[in-house]
Amino acid sequence: MSKAVEGRMNVRFETDAVRIGGEPLILLCASLFYFRIPRLLWKERMEQLKAIGYNSIDVYFPWNYHELREGEWDFEGERDADAFLKLAAETGLWVVARPGPYICSEWDGGGLPAYLLARPNLRLRDNDACFLRDVSRWFDRIMPILKANQAGEGGTVIAVQLDNELDFYGCGDPRGYMSALRDMALERGITVPLFACAGQGGIVQATGLADGVMPTCNFYPDNRDPELEAKVLHYRALLEERGYPLLVTETNRSHTLLRRLLSCGVKLLGPYLQVSGTDFGFTNATNNWGRPLAFLTSDYDFGGMISPEGHIREEAYEGRLLSRLIAAYGAPLARAAAAGVRPALAGQAVGVAGPAVLKLHGGGSLLFLSNLTDDDKTVTAAVPGAEEAGCEPATITIPAGKSVALPYGVPLSIWGFAGTIVSSTAELHMAVTGTEGAALAFHAEGEGTVVLRLEEPAVIAAEHASAIRRDGDVVVTFDSGREARCLIRFQDGRLLRLIMTNRMKALYMDELEEDGPVRLVKPPQRSNAAEQAVQEWRRCDVPPALPTAGPDGCKKLASPSWLETEGIYRGYAWYGATVPSRPGTPPVKGVLIRRGSDVISLYADGRYAGTVVPGGSSRYVPLAAEAPVERLAARTEIWGHSNFDDIRLPGLRLSAMKGMKGMAAITDVRNVSGNWQVRRTAGPAGQAEPEDGIDSGLLPVVSFGGWLSADHPARECYSRTVPTSEAADSWTLHFDGLQSLVRLYVNGRDAGEVNPFDPYVEITPYVVPGQPVKLTVYAERMLGLSAGKVLLYEGVEAADWTLGAAGERELLAQAADVRDRASQTEFPLELEPGGTAWLYGTCDNSAGGKGWRVRVDGSGLKLTVWMEGRIVGRIWTPGGDARPIMTGGSPDTFYLPGVWFRDRRAELCLWLEAVDRSRPGRLNALTFVSV
Repeated sequence: MSKAVEGRMNVRFETDAVRIGGEPLILLCASLFYFRIPRLLWKERMEQLKAIGYNSIDVYFPWNYHELREGEWDFEGERDADAFLKLAAETGLWVVARPGPYICSEWDGGGLPAYLLARPNLRLRDNDACFLRDVSRWFDRIMPILKANQAGEGGTVIAVQLDNELDFYGCGDPRGYMSALRDMALERGITVPLFACAGQGGIVQATGLADGVMPTCNFYPDNRDPELEAKVLHYRALLEERGYPLLVTETNRSHTLLRRLLSCGVKLLGPYLQVSGTDFGFTNATNNWGRPLAFLTSDYDFGGMISPEGHIREEAYEGRLLSRLIAAYGAPLARAAAAGVRPALAGQAVGVAGPAVLKLHGGGSLLFLSNLTDDDKTVTAAVPGAEEAGCEPATITIPAGKSVALPYGVPLSIWGFAGTIVSSTAELHMAVTGTEGAALAFHAEGEGTVVLRLEEPAVIAAEHASAIRRDGDVVVTFDSGREARCLIRFQDGRLLRLIMTNRMKALYMDELEEDGPVRLVKPPQRSNAAEQAVQEWRRCDVPPALPTAGPDGCKKLASPSWLETEGIYRGYAWYGATVPSRPGTPPVKGVLIRRGSDVISLYADGRYAGTVVPGGSSRYVPLAAEAPVERLAARTEIWGHSNFDDIRLPGLRLSAMKGMKGMAAITDVRNVSGNWQVRRTAGPAGQAEPEDGIDSGLLPVVSFGGWLSADHPARECYSRTVPTSEAADSWTLHFDGLQSLVRLYVNGRDAGEVNPFDPYVEITPYVVPGQPVKLTVYAERMLGLSAGKVLLYEGVEAADWTLGAAGERELLAQAADVRDRASQTEFPLELEPGGTAWLYGTCDNSAGGKGWRVRVDGSGLKLTVWMEGRIVGRIWTPGGDARPIMTGGSPDTFYLPGVWFRDRRAELCLWLEAVDRSRPGRLNALTFVSV
């Protein structure tokens, strides 16, 4: 690759091939994210990928990882993106750079800085002048780094992606937006190709068909989808018409799937997250992978080839097998084209995908057969045109869940010999050429046959194989249960060696050797035995309802505001408020949290009331007993900003802010589900309240949603009147269990739409205390779905608001301040509901110096784990009804990187929060397993 980093390198993505410096190649590209891997391990991960055979990496650059606050930039140490790209060049890896501005990647806010959310009327990811001004500041920082490391200027960056999967987002002007990003990249000196990826196939929506922006596709199919090839070929033809190759910039990690994509002529194979990592710090995201809300774990691991700790997994050997196959055929495969034909199959053909034929440039083809079942399959395939070439239908055994690529009519000139591989029931998976000749390695299951047509006399010798001449061909037959060889010596003295094994040996084959048996290297066996890494644990309980304030302390608020508007972007915040005392106010039954997100732990007069995860909606928290309440406190954690845009929950919008918009002390909870008058409507829910002249006294009175209709969907209007208390000043309706879309009017005024995921509506602006309220609901109900019940929360709005906040450094400072008060403790340990405590320990590094994987065994607890001043894990153990879906990796372990120990020791601090109101939080054990 040295020629690619010296002088000006020409990078071209053409219909028939990707060319770098004029050389056509298939890009086998793995995601490798510097922001999820300790800097001292970047080189190791790159070398691991290179050894597996991947020739390129894709890397996101998260804007908010480098701009910590507006105008505060950091590209040093762990954030040194330039150093990362230089290491990639040193290692010999091409780089696909993905600077956003939005990156997704299950990262906090998709990489967008949270201060953008506080800007009124700013349209994210659109042709919006205000947004683009901010993007230009980011591009001013990141594009010069990419320019300095692009191919032709000393580096190996060969392409730059603009934004990410824009077709999942409601961009109003994708062409204008992409054109603006393109122009900003070009103005900053980017000369390599620019592209934009479609996440759900929306080429127009993802790119706007902007000039100079190449469309690519991200495919995340069921790995066993029998119609995958048809879909991929559709997009290949679509892009070919526009002069582009098909590049799959993201897909699943299965190499069987990658083979299927290769069979369709894909030129870039980009399995996402083949190298796993960790979301260190407060960088986790929330998204819609749950019901619909999910929290992303700190462990970021989809089961790719390399674990967060750097363990090589079994799939890596599948990757090496594929990479060697690609290398064996070289340029003819890089320039290959899908034939668009489906050979006939006989035998156990059910569950065998394709079959697909890939025509090699210069002659010959590869037949791809993919077994989508859990059983081995034996089929007979007749390749079109093979009969004319003297090839008989071949019988092949395909292992369960695997894919094979079989050569037909392939010129031996690829490896420097005159002749042809007429046909083969064994896959050619590796080739080595030299001055004395070449060695070709094949694998098969059961019996394999390789038919060669040689254009000059040769001496043939076979070991554990049969090699016979037949009608001018050489037919080599072997039983894969035993390693076999065939040596062909040509008149010029050069040798062609065929080495034939089974698939297992092909997977673990180290290198091809001229003589002697094939040397196998299998993955090491790792112990999961627990070891003692911490000799003593110490604990200090801290007041749970009091803020751990940052340097600015607590400030007074005129009204509750979103955290981002107060400059709080990550970590924790504490809201405080008083409950106004009024004559005749009943005792408080519970507290309504309005528009809360992400994690809110509530305390009433210092007593724990519960923890909720409203997802940006509202949530009612009942108190254990009715009582007067004077003071409310809410500890609020930003788990992470949504990395996706989903309209079902307010907190899942890409623009959603965190914190809350109010609290009310609820003095009365009324079920108002009964005695609604109902009438049919012709239009959909949301039309204006009708004035149809019907005498309302004649309308049926039923429970809400209780009218049995012959219509489907049933469009109905429900109305009733409810009294209100003169002593209250806060009212909220809760459509509990709603499974329809409804629109609410209060006293004739539109109060908005209600859906099952966000079933709360505040109606305070429409209510006069002590006066009856008319409620009108337009519902569009589907057959058999419940309308639920309607609850009215009435109470007193909290006042006299204060706000304090603490990020990673402030929390760690508190841990240091109270450490002297800690006392020795042992597992299991318990924490009363709502309690918080610090846990301290000094950890020894593992014997091999690689660190630890630590498993948390507990219930009803949240843990935030610091190692040497860095957050390395955020865990929420099972228990209680507040815990959301935890996804993205291991929910109950964290990783202590060996390179972050100092003098073989590391100080650990764990912040514990008991978040199950029904029972104490319990930490049974922390189990350390050596990496």
